[in-house]
Amino acid sequence: MNILLIGSGGREHALAWKLAQSPSCDTLFATPGNPGIAQEAELVELSIADHAAVIAFCAGHDIGLVVVGPEAPLVSGLGDSLRDAGIPVFGPNQKAAQLEGSKGFTKDMCAAAGIPTAGYARHDSKASARAGLDAFDAPYVIKADGLAAGKGVIIAETRAEAEEAIEDMFGGGFGDAGASVVIEEFMMGEEASFFALTDGRDVVAFGSAQDHKRVGDGDTGPNTGGMGAYSPAFVLNNDLQAQVMERIIAPTVAYMAANDMPYSGVLFAGLMLTDEGPKLIEYNARFGDPECQVLMTRFEGDLAALMLAVATGRLAQAEIPVFSSQAALTVVMAAKGYPAHPVKGGTINLAAVTGAQVFHAGTAEVNGQLVAAGGRVLNVTATGASVTDAQSVAYAAVDCIDFADGFCRRDIGWREVKREAASCAP
Repeated sequence: MNILLIGSGGREHALAWKLAQSPSCDTLFATPGNPGIAQEAELVELSIADHAAVIAFCAGHDIGLVVVGPEAPLVSGLGDSLRDAGIPVFGPNQKAAQLEGSKGFTKDMCAAAGIPTAGYARHDSKASARAGLDAFDAPYVIKADGLAAGKGVIIAETRAEAEEAIEDMFGGGFGDAGASVVIEEFMMGEEASFFALTDGRDVVAFGSAQDHKRVGDGDTGPNTGGMGAYSPAFVLNNDLQAQVMERIIAPTVAYMAANDMPYSGVLFAGLMLTDEGPKLIEYNARFGDPECQVLMTRFEGDLAALMLAVATGRLAQAEIPVFSSQAALTVVMAAKGYPAHPVKGGTINLAAVTGAQVFHAGTAEVNGQLVAAGGRVLNVTATGASVTDAQSVAYAAVDCIDFADGFCRRDIGWREVKREAASCAP
């Protein structure tokens, strides 16, 4: 079948790379794509906001599956339009995509379905939010309700910092995403990411990972869209994964179906592993970025066939997802100044890279030269028998990249590397 992939980042390059390997994929198209995706797919120019144009392209090119990479088109209802036109799509409809599009919606869903999560309160005005801080203790977790490109969460150590975050959100610092906010209790524990595929009825697990949100080594500095990840997240052991499926994922799928908004696609659960068990931090309605890069590197099946089974309600008949026993680790190379003011236009040379797969995120080609065109620019991804081994290979590849305006964290995977070292100690 012919496939249309929507998106332009590192997540979409990883999806294109894997879809192009699928026996069931004939021609892979992508829009808008990037120079890396162009190595795997035929790039086409489409306005994703023009649903009729996307549908017309699909009809004219015999598209048998549309894979929507980023969250914004899902929240805007592209999935609904495609399904109404009879085109299979991997990704939820607009109502279901509220699980990512509105943090308040997700918290209310958790309360209604009995899903373990942090205590919270929703506020639609600055005055209400400031007063609402009285119900919480420091540190305060302040979240913009809507989509904020992974940057709409502030962990404030003091009341003054929390009030400043509220001022910023209602003052337009996060655009429309901050028109309302969610204040949550701070949860103690280690974070991990868990993925599941569902067609709205059946559910299968689809791996785990651990992301690194802070911009600096040692988890310092502002939150970003993610500076690196590794998979699997060994801290999320089989027993904990079973708890997540039973107490978080399954109740979510059941609640959404019962409330006439069945969820179809990938459910990305951000988790806090607390002393009381796993609790949901938030949902994403798409594969994570950069978690997708390590998941796709480890996945050993026919991705196109599996996605089609999800899109057509036949997940129960699909092969169970199988992953390599090796660990995968990805390091994000970002442009200097990221996340606040990334420097664009810096030249990049990848000719010397060996031993790793480089997924393009924010790149462009100008006069035949690869240049930085975004904040997160490259995802350098490697595998190994352990996270320590994968980390070593990935950083060796990073050091072969000629990107003077780039930087990266040098400690991706540090928690698991530390645990591996301790387990080997005499």
